[in-house]
Amino acid sequence: MARAAVAPRQGDEGGDAGGGEARGPVTAVGRRARMMAGMRIRIDAVDLPGLACRPAADGDAPAYANVHVAVQRRDRPAELLEPQPGDAASATWTLECVAVPSPTGTEVTGPYVQHRLGRRFVYLSWGTVDEAGVFTMFRRAKLMLDAVPPEVLATAARDGLLVGRLGLTDAHGGPLCARVEPPHITWTAEPAEPPVS
Repeated sequence: MARAAVAPRQGDEGGDAGGGEARGPVTAVGRRARMMAGMRIRIDAVDLPGLACRPAADGDAPAYANVHVAVQRRDRPAELLEPQPGDAASATWTLECVAVPSPTGTEVTGPYVQHRLGRRFVYLSWGTVDEAGVFTMFRRAKLMLDAVPPEVLATAARDGLLVGRLGLTDAHGGPLCARVEPPHITWTAEPAEPPVS
């Protein structure tokens, strides 16, 4: 049973002196809130394709220049987390999220977790950056969270950190795109890192 302090209502000041607490049933919402666990997703990427690449559809088309990659916020394609240049030796993004037990396993939500047609994933957006600093997307990769092994996700929800490690160059030498699932990405559960002060 849940216990909650209850302030007296106006006009009830003369009520029972022992009425400072109230008991009530634990609702489904309350149980879900208590089971929610803060978790982070860290994406560790290597093997980036470079600052220039040709469009996949036409090898004779002009190359994309000053290519960058970033994590896209849910429902806000223009809001990007920490764009990284395509020639970086590596790139890392850390995403705040929440893990909740569900009938199908562990459900992950957060500002950078996409939810489309019942599937959850993280978007890595590829784009060009012009002289004014404007990012223009031309391709995306979907890191599929429902492809994380259930036991790994459950452990990450308990310990606080889910890590995905992958290379970002595809078989043709261009930016990795489309759905990304194991074995093209390796997911592990690790102890939560202390917050950066």
